[in-house]
Amino acid sequence: MSMLAVLRGPQQVLFGAGQRAALGRVTAALGSHALVVTDARFGSTPEFADLVRLLEQAGVRVTAFTEVLPDVPVHQVGECAELASRVSPDVVVGMGGGSCIDLAKAVAVVLTHGGQPSDYYGEMRVPGPVLPVVALPTTAGTGSEVTPVAVLTDPERTSKVGISSPFLIPHTALCDPELTLGCPPGLTASAGADALSHAIEAFTAVRRPVSPELATERVFVGKSEIADTFALLGIRLIAGSLFRAWSDPTDMEAREAMMLGATAGGFALGTAGTAAAHAIQYPVGAITHTPHGIGVGCLLPYVMEFNRPSRIPELATVALAMGASPDSSPEDLADEAIQRVADLLAAVEVPRTLADLGLPADRLRWTAEQALLAERLVTNNPRPLDVDALEQIVRAAHSGDRGALRDAAPVLAGASAATTADGR
Repeated sequence: MSMLAVLRGPQQVLFGAGQRAALGRVTAALGSHALVVTDARFGSTPEFADLVRLLEQAGVRVTAFTEVLPDVPVHQVGECAELASRVSPDVVVGMGGGSCIDLAKAVAVVLTHGGQPSDYYGEMRVPGPVLPVVALPTTAGTGSEVTPVAVLTDPERTSKVGISSPFLIPHTALCDPELTLGCPPGLTASAGADALSHAIEAFTAVRRPVSPELATERVFVGKSEIADTFALLGIRLIAGSLFRAWSDPTDMEAREAMMLGATAGGFALGTAGTAAAHAIQYPVGAITHTPHGIGVGCLLPYVMEFNRPSRIPELATVALAMGASPDSSPEDLADEAIQRVADLLAAVEVPRTLADLGLPADRLRWTAEQALLAERLVTNNPRPLDVDALEQIVRAAHSGDRGALRDAAPVLAGASAATTADGR
């Protein structure tokens, strides 16, 4: 087997407690006028005021957009870009969760290259470099501070859409786990489930034939040796810290491990990509209006079960990263990985079934059909998927019967998606 190793990331990642204090110096080196993008919650905190003060003390003028909504409705890109066009910033600072950083990235694209966000949906459609982005995450989940994708919600599309390009990777990521202290349990669980799914789906993704064109024609290339290293780091850290961070919002050691795990997961998904759990979550989220991380967390054990026949060695390695004994067979370890993931997510109160999320029983086939439209995610899955295979996963996840996926006859994918919704 030919070895493939691909790594893309920010020019620098500053990780650790107190690293937010470098924001002024880092940003001033990139420009003299910053567009700061965040949401209303963080924008009203003393921490936000302190960060703005750091920028101003470094000689950076600040224009703030503090209205970012969850899942970034696409109209906000235009609103934020219009605000920015009046003041001509030369650097964009995204502060907050993944939605805030995603909006910062998308606005940087539009400010640089013009047009509408829809002009850039999909992979490799951003024509060149964009305004530098400084990303400062306040949750441990999406890994958006190091990824080449911005996910948006477009009312003309059923599922979320994504702009994916290496040019979207922030220039600098400032990862300060102190900013996640006190994060409420529900948000900790959702963000942590998302981070865990990034690492596991990246580690179990399809392995594509190696060619000189692979990494230049695709943003997400599937499994590679470097991505695997980051994925396993993320799995180990999240498995050991998610419950602790969820049960004690002040546990600094757990918060540090969760943020590093989320960033590692971001590095992994940034080249390997994600797969079926994310593809199915998009229509599930559209119907149930549940948080992205809760949806992928609910789906992850079922997708792992479906993929088990083609990923036993990888799932065995996942189990070891989560603390399993190496004395068991690979088959038993693969089973243990799935059970450990299911138990961890249940422990932080991620719902076990799609029925618990509120997905109507009469929309299961529709959910599978819509998931198939996320072509990049579907083709990244290690086991072939068509609408029938996706429906098997959806029905098992709706009823809570993982055994149905183990007992079901193999599904051979014959259909292909003609349209892509794309996404993280």
